[in-house]
Amino acid sequence: MESPEHIRLSLAAAMQLGYSPARFHRAARMTCINLLLTYGDGCVANCSYCGLARERRVEGDRSFIRVPWPVRPTDEVLGRIARSRVVKRTCLSMITHRRSVKDSIVLTRRIAEVTGKPVSVLITPTLIEREDLIALRDAGADKIGVAFDLATEELFDVHRGHTARGPHRWNRYWEVFDLGVEVFGERMVGSHFIVGLGETERDMALAFQRVSDRGGVNHLFSFYPEAGSAESERAQPPMAVYRRMQLACELIDAGLARAEAMRFDGAGRIVDFGVAPATLDEVIDAGRAFRTRGCTGEDGEVACNRPYANSLPGDETVRNHPFAPNAADIRRIRAQMGLAPAEAPR
Repeated sequence: MESPEHIRLSLAAAMQLGYSPARFHRAARMTCINLLLTYGDGCVANCSYCGLARERRVEGDRSFIRVPWPVRPTDEVLGRIARSRVVKRTCLSMITHRRSVKDSIVLTRRIAEVTGKPVSVLITPTLIEREDLIALRDAGADKIGVAFDLATEELFDVHRGHTARGPHRWNRYWEVFDLGVEVFGERMVGSHFIVGLGETERDMALAFQRVSDRGGVNHLFSFYPEAGSAESERAQPPMAVYRRMQLACELIDAGLARAEAMRFDGAGRIVDFGVAPATLDEVIDAGRAFRTRGCTGEDGEVACNRPYANSLPGDETVRNHPFAPNAADIRRIRAQMGLAPAEAPR
């Protein structure tokens, strides 16, 4: 059961499409269906934190982003997407495999034609050339994503590159990112970064700024340990750290602040976001900074909301809100950041 005739879909996608009789916490709905290429010999990359890593130590079926990804016939899945009134977008993810690029082009065209909904592709820059990006665009993809995951070249090498015994290279990822902006246009290429893999807050803020300055947008995740991976014993970053990085990301992507204008302490922790207190309060209370960051639907709202992808369901533990945070959520977020409630207007 291999791609392109078969495809993996996330547990949340399986729930949204009716394959799994389960419900999301607080009645969240998944508005983007995440699909993953699948092959019998798997992914040849060896990323330290990934459930698909070549050297991951695990028995039985592998999880990915801590949940199972069931394999289903592609045509059946696409039929369900097409009939859904909730789903706004489909995202197809490559793995590092010799057939990924060709099959992704074939599947992108099929998804676009069958579902009639926008299509994103999370690409593998190690395998991609400029003509492949053009082929994906012409097949129907309107956006692509580049999963840098790490904030610095040194960390990228440790977790994904030569030191990790993997094929990926930092400079190649940035080269393909720039090609993606050239082919798909500004703000149509997303980055993925994972908070909690050894970077400082300053490192991550500078990575956000680099993406923004090069015409991209930032998508943000919290590290979550994958059983059997090389990073299975690493703890998630403290909630306060993740909240500060969400806020920095929103300020930078919205053009309200620049990383160079922020102030950091000796450990690289943000102590000043470089904006007026009133602006900071306004952004926090709007709640957008703490929602999942991902590709938008045709309505301009984030479609790729991945309910509870990097935290267990629960109001105290949710890191990326798959819905607009309410007043109680904002109070909780402020408490997690050690911030007092904003003063009520007089």
